[in-house]
Amino acid sequence: MAALTTRGKYAPAAQNAQQTLSSQTQQACLQAGKAYFSKEYFPHWQAACQKLINAGYGAVIPLSYMRHSPQLVKPLNAEAAINLAASVSLAAIKVNRATAEMLPKAAVIAALAIPSAAGFTHWLNTIEQLIKAAPESVSAVLERTQKIMSVLTPAQFHAWVLTGLRSTGKDALRQIEYFSFTDAESEKWFRHAAGDIVFTDLERRLKLYLLALWKLQPPLRNLPASPTSLSARRITVTSGVIQAPEIFPNFHGVKAEQIFRAGLAHAGAHLMFSRQKFRPGQLKPIQIALISLLEDARVEYLAMQLYPGLQKLWLPFHTAKPDGPQLAPLLLARLSRALLDQNYQDENGWVQKGRAMFFDPRNDYHDPAMCGTIGNLLGNDLGQLRIQFNARTYVVEPPYRDDNMGLWDFADQQDDRQDDQAVFIEAARINQQHNDRQQNHHDTSCADHNQPHNRARAGSHTDRQKSGVMARYPEYDYLTGQERPDWARIVEYLPVFADAGKIDRMLAAHADLVHRITRLIKAAKVSLPLRLCHQSAGESLDLDACIDAAISLRAGQAPDPRIYSATQRKQRDLSVLILLDISNSTNDPAQGASASVLELEIQATGLLAYAMSALGDPFAIAAFCSDGKEDVHYYRIKDFNAAYDARARAYLAGLKSRLSTRIGAAMRHAANDLMAEHSHRRLLLVISDGEPADIDVDDRHYLVEDARKAARSIARAGIDTFCVGLDSGGDNYLHRIFGKKNAAVIDRLERLPERLPMLYLRLTA
Repeated sequence: MAALTTRGKYAPAAQNAQQTLSSQTQQACLQAGKAYFSKEYFPHWQAACQKLINAGYGAVIPLSYMRHSPQLVKPLNAEAAINLAASVSLAAIKVNRATAEMLPKAAVIAALAIPSAAGFTHWLNTIEQLIKAAPESVSAVLERTQKIMSVLTPAQFHAWVLTGLRSTGKDALRQIEYFSFTDAESEKWFRHAAGDIVFTDLERRLKLYLLALWKLQPPLRNLPASPTSLSARRITVTSGVIQAPEIFPNFHGVKAEQIFRAGLAHAGAHLMFSRQKFRPGQLKPIQIALISLLEDARVEYLAMQLYPGLQKLWLPFHTAKPDGPQLAPLLLARLSRALLDQNYQDENGWVQKGRAMFFDPRNDYHDPAMCGTIGNLLGNDLGQLRIQFNARTYVVEPPYRDDNMGLWDFADQQDDRQDDQAVFIEAARINQQHNDRQQNHHDTSCADHNQPHNRARAGSHTDRQKSGVMARYPEYDYLTGQERPDWARIVEYLPVFADAGKIDRMLAAHADLVHRITRLIKAAKVSLPLRLCHQSAGESLDLDACIDAAISLRAGQAPDPRIYSATQRKQRDLSVLILLDISNSTNDPAQGASASVLELEIQATGLLAYAMSALGDPFAIAAFCSDGKEDVHYYRIKDFNAAYDARARAYLAGLKSRLSTRIGAAMRHAANDLMAEHSHRRLLLVISDGEPADIDVDDRHYLVEDARKAARSIARAGIDTFCVGLDSGGDNYLHRIFGKKNAAVIDRLERLPERLPMLYLRLTA
């Protein structure tokens, strides 16, 4: 009881002493600040300090500001130091006092990394944006200011923050994981924002490189993001599929492209020469690692017999030196270099023995068994030398080489193995299964954070089946002016069957319109223009005919009057893909009509499809809706190479309204189909009833600008895009996306079945 009485008695005195001390410290900080500010700016800084003191945030926050803000004057200017006070106050209000105290310290670190006041202001504005959008994550970013700003410019930092906010939505837990670099995607987008070369930047060139070098076209994929250390990630080759990490850390610019090429050339050598898998049997982990290393050297040796220049590609990444401690990973790296570089000299007896055994003239390099024999012997030698090998931490070196898990068959191993061997084999199994698990987790991760919402979402999927076809596409962020690669994922779903007679009955009800449409469309000639020479009339002179006429005149003969040339289109030559928006808003009844918007879309598409089918025009029909960036639904109603038969009509009749409208990703996927067509003209005809929107996007301009970027990219690929808008208020965003000449708004939706074929006629005339 005495202790409690004492504490109660002296508490007010201690509190008063602390307040006095704080006041004295504040006065000392104010006096110290005079040395940094001119007479013009010091009163303003003093007022900013006083405002923080009077705001009731406690003593710590004003002290932190007074101690650190003057340090901004020399690298930047006095205004930057003064303006920081408003951001500190915002952090104290929106986040907490600890974060507000941390901000001035982080600002000094950022100022030393940013050379200009404008850049610092950009950084501070981004921090304020983060404070408002993800307050729980601000401290994680401030704690890592040195790491972040030593790599990123203020603009790149802004892009990285925006990517995190876009990808995590409003999920505070995912935001914290992203900004603290514990999210698997964070490091990937951090490197992308920094301008590092990533796998997706080179994917197309790497595919062509493999085809040119090895005449191989294996599936080439990027490894799913993983929270494991990026420095330990290697290319993996399993079941004929090559998977590459998104980045190779510490490799930038030309060096980054070179390591991707080196890795793909090495993986291709495995596909060419590693024809059978090894069985671990009773091998120890060190022997498995050595046999894998020797197999790498064997396939590279055979590859260099065909293409000697490959040595120049691989050799720069072998940086092992002939000295250092006797550790297993270092010795293996030295042996790797010794087997590739004939000029490399290493006095270590074990490395010399490995090189001599590998280059023994009696070896058959086309028989992988030689690697097993040599690896067993070298592994036993390391055991006798008492050199320890940790299978858990071992990483294949040099980094361009694959992880070698595709070389081994661990399927039938017994359960009574030694513990070390079990660890190594289990690690291999984990690596082989890692990609599937990561993909499954990626597909379901959104479902773990908001249970009620996802129960409703899951219920809406009960009548939908995936076709197994998935594709990823970039998405444009107008705030950063950049496309984020592989951002949105298209998932193709199987359409639902319905009564095909519904379409037939609709055609019968519009028999007169069908006949009129067919007759009008027949008159349209869309093809490559044919040049007709020696014409009596035309839009230009035929040079050859003119020369002949001049010769005839000089010879005293009557010239041929057919001296003109003309162009004419004699046959139809176009391909059309009709892309239908079936988002939830199309379920609304159309104004002035008894049918819903979707029913009118189906009727109009049925009429147009009938006419195009009768004319023999190649066409396809697809529909789309979306449930966030990871699940953009795409339904193939009819492909170009398929007939417009009862099956296609049943799919068209079975369309149902659902979900949201992420139009840019759907347009990119549809354009891929059109690019495979070899017609003179290719047309993407989009029918949509509303402004682009999705559940994970709050910024209404974001998807509009992305769709605009998609439309421009498609146009550069030689594909015409036209949108029929069914929203009377949608003129602005439609014209923004497609351009005024490439969009038409139908205000009376009941006329859509009649208007759509007429629009098609106008577009193809």
